[in-house]
Amino acid sequence: MELRTLSTFLRIAELQSFSKAAAELNYSQAAVTIQIHELEKELNTRLFDRIGKRIALTQQGECFLQHARRIIEEVNHAKQAVSEDSALNGSLRIGTVESLCATRFPELLTTFHQLYPQVSLCIKTAAPDQLLTMMDHNELDLVYLLDSKRNHKNWIKVFEAPEEIVFAASSQHRLAASKQLKLNDLLDENFILTENNVSYRHALDQQLYAQQKTIDPYLEIGNTDFIIGLIAADMGISLLPKFTIEEAVAKQSISILPVSDFQLISWRQIFYHKNKWLTREMEAFLKIALEL
Repeated sequence: MELRTLSTFLRIAELQSFSKAAAELNYSQAAVTIQIHELEKELNTRLFDRIGKRIALTQQGECFLQHARRIIEEVNHAKQAVSEDSALNGSLRIGTVESLCATRFPELLTTFHQLYPQVSLCIKTAAPDQLLTMMDHNELDLVYLLDSKRNHKNWIKVFEAPEEIVFAASSQHRLAASKQLKLNDLLDENFILTENNVSYRHALDQQLYAQQKTIDPYLEIGNTDFIIGLIAADMGISLLPKFTIEEAVAKQSISILPVSDFQLISWRQIFYHKNKWLTREMEAFLKIALEL
């Protein structure tokens, strides 16, 4: 049993395709097929079900996958142990939501680049469902999102933390000095909200629907920084993650509105796919992300 055969097996399982794995590993498809055939012969079991052009791991394949991954990871750790000073120079594809990209990522990416300047980074922003689908299709290595709690048998969650979602207005707004407000007090205000596919906007709409209430924003936009700028200019009020406005609150340009009958918690979460090799680049990024 050769390491290159195990690597081929893992890549096929990750991409769910013999042809894609062959192209990525620079093998012919015939060579990949032969490697897997020899591996199945050696193990005396079938690792993949082949139905038309689609493949899927058999139950035995799923079991062998865990062992194969551990073997390759141990080999990689052994290589790293004798070359600890070798600089990271691979690539990293990260998916995140716009609110995190605008607030958390500048410091995170600055720190990462200072430590690992040779790593090529690609950051993509989208709605949580889109990001997770991209991860499932191996288009992203890591997903860092703000959403309701997400769990799936195919995902490994390495981080989870609650974040308060709050109503915010300019410190000059007439409601900013209020000691206590009710949701009804806000319904007739000018609202600037994120788009419908954003998790906390969806949660707001659901809570309002349950109470037979509605908010009709005069502006919907996905850019968190733009919304914060409009709020600070007293152009309306909004619903935003508390961490996105902490700096503006500290500068007293924005105030959090104390709405007593509304509470909303969202969750920062980081995932990678269970079939994904945890590369040194991924480990380095996760270490920084968990410390900041």
